[in-house]
This record gives sequence, C-alpha cells and structure tokens, in this order.
Amino acid sequence: MFSKILVANRGEIAVRIIRACKEMGISTVAVYSEADAEALHVALADEAYCIGRADAADSYLNQERIISTALASGAEAIHPGYGFLSENLDFAKLCMDHDIVFIGPTVENMESLADKEQVRRKMAAAGLPIIPGSEILESLEEAYKEAKRIGYPVMLKSRSGGGGRGIRLVTSPEEMEGAWYSAASESAAAFGDDAVYMEKYINPSRHIEVQVLADAAGNVVCFGERDCSIQHRNQKLIEESPSPVVTDAQRKTLMRQVATAVESVGYVGVGTLEFLRDSEGHFYFMEMNVRLQVEHTVTECLTNMDLVKWQIRASAGILLNFRQEDIRLRGCAIECRINAKAPGTVGMLHLPGGPFVRFDTFLVSGAQITPYYDSLIGKLIVYAGTREEAIRKMKAALCELVIEGIPNNTEDQLQIVSSEGFASGLYGEE
Repeated sequence: MFSKILVANRGEIAVRIIRACKEMGISTVAVYSEADAEALHVALADEAYCIGRADAADSYLNQERIISTALASGAEAIHPGYGFLSENLDFAKLCMDHDIVFIGPTVENMESLADKEQVRRKMAAAGLPIIPGSEILESLEEAYKEAKRIGYPVMLKSRSGGGGRGIRLVTSPEEMEGAWYSAASESAAAFGDDAVYMEKYINPSRHIEVQVLADAAGNVVCFGERDCSIQHRNQKLIEESPSPVVTDAQRKTLMRQVATAVESVGYVGVGTLEFLRDSEGHFYFMEMNVRLQVEHTVTECLTNMDLVKWQIRASAGILLNFRQEDIRLRGCAIECRINAKAPGTVGMLHLPGGPFVRFDTFLVSGAQITPYYDSLIGKLIVYAGTREEAIRKMKAALCELVIEGIPNNTEDQLQIVSSEGFASGLYGEE
C-alpha cells in the first residue's frame, strides 16, 4: 500500500480523498492555487504546496508542476479526483514515466477507452445494446447524411466529451450546420479534440448509470444503478439509487451485462457505465466514465462501501475481498448537489445532521467562493429504508441547511424533491 498520496484536485472531492487516506493511514499532499490558499483541503493535508495562480491552466491543470511536487514531496501516487486531469491520458503517461502511480484506470485502459465512439463498438461487441448512431463524422455533409439515415432528432456528441460539453440536440436539417460547428468548437476548447459523432435522440428517457469496481485479476463487482435523470443544461442535479423505474429483473440483467462488458475490456478500478432507458424499459449504452463520479456518494450510502478506499486499493494492486453476492441493495439513497449561483464569502454555516444524513463539502465559515472553478459547493446525501422515507429525510435536511453569504440552489432542490413528479418517481416520463 502507498505511504503518501498527492491529491491533484480541490474542493469537496479533495477533502473526501484526504479523509479516506487518513483512515487508511496514508499521508497526503495537497496542491492548491493562489485562490485556494485558505481552502479546507489545504488545512487537512499533511503537506500543502502552491502550484500556481487561480487560473486552472496555471495550477490544477499544470501537469509538470504537479509531477514536480509529487517527486519533491516523495508521493508514490497521485489521486486526480474527478474533472481536471482525472481522464487525461497524457498525465497518466507522465505519472508512469516518473514511476508515480496514477490512481485511476491503467494507461492501457485509458488508451483503449478514450475514444467514446470506439467504446460504443467495444461494448456492443461485448453484448451491450447501444443507441443507433454513427462513427466519427468527417464533415458537415456527412453529418447531414447520417442524420437522414438515423432519423431526426439526433444528438451530436464530442468524442472526448464529458460534463455535458460538446453535445447538441438537432431536431431538423435547418439546425444541423449551427449545431455542428458549435459542438465541434466547444469540444476543441474543452478537450483539445473537435471530433464528434451522432446518436439517435431518445425522448422520453431516463439517465441510468451503473457503478462498477474491478481489480487486476479480472474480478468485477456492480453496485447497482443510479438514476441521474434530473438535470439542468446537461448537468446532473439530483441522483438516487436505486432507480424507481428499474425493476429487480431489469437490474439483475443490466448488472450481469455490465460485469461481462467490463471484464471483456480488462478494466481496473472504479468506473461508471451510462445508459438511456426508454419509455418501454429498453436500455441503451451511452458511454463509460473511467474515473470516480461526483455522485459516487449515493452508491456508498446505499451499499455501505467506501469506493474511494477501494479505488486506491485497486491501483495498489490489492484484489477485491468480496464478490457480487456480498453487495446488498436495500433501501434508498438520494443526493442533491448544492451549487453556488455567485461568488461570495461564507457567513453563518449550519449543516444538517441526524442518522444517515451526509454532507460532503469544503465549506467553512469565512470560506471564499471564487468564480474560477466549478459551482459545486456540496453534496447532501440521505439514506432511508424506503424511498418515501428518504424523500422526507431529504426535505428535512434541505430545510436545515444554512449557507449564508453564498447564493445557492438549496431552495430549488427543495422544490424539486417536494414536487408530485418526484414523489411519483415518474419524472421525465409523465
């Protein structure tokens, strides 16, 4: 096992990783930008080093400075969290070149799974149903041709995309040209890759994802599914597990198919396979995320498994000491993402408590929320024996949460979980 890990991230996920390391007896190294000098993850780590200005390109995305800090501090491994460098193949290779373990998928995994259009082919070959779509589109003219073959409406999607970027809905030929150039340019700016492909737009649908963990010996365990259908501008707002529209029979079939597919590609570590479920209950594979998801906490609360610790263990070559039959999917867990609506300084801060209530955050009184990074400031997760109880617990927890000084979406989340559509579990299908 590692004795020291550098955490190449910030915010709540950096705090989450540092806590896991402390519980495992692993020393931690934090890196931070000038804007995050007083951040919680800096205070919690055993060592902390400033690596640049506030701009992410000069700090959290500066691969050379992060590697240099790891070498100087004696860190044996780097945990990238999510976002930033977590799916960056060049960074994973740079770690390998300097004998530093990249806590995430192997370089071989990242090379084979980096191209999302190619991943669709691999998963289809492994038996997963996929959405009708195209290969990489070489020109606008080819986009018109493929859309006619597939049938409008269609989605243009970035080959290297994530977080809702590089995605455009096209409902008619008249919209294609603008959407094509917009998707390509956004993808190029965000990921350095302007390649896009096309998929049939399925509506109404539910966004369902399956959490997996695999070790170097080929053992694969699925932790059930999460329903991530409540989104705004392709950004997830609320996640719950299990999904209220997935039957036990569908769940067993889906997990069996996913385990087979993940094993077939030789994946190691934590990962997530994302699906669309249509109104008739058919599932279609969309993509595989080869990193820790923001919403991994929902699955942790449902299964009582620490996915961050197991991600670290898998990267250290430790094999799973449990099997699929050991995973119990009982009760219901719900997560609300709490996002800042504007920068500011945290004043009074009161976090909800009580049995089976969890709030993952980096907030403390006096903390500065800057405009430089993601708007996520916390994740509120609750667990209860039934979905109805979990909804009541979430409403109570949202009412108790107080974050003064930072305009945020707590009230918006309360309105959603209090709605009849959410209570019915049929949101997006009514």
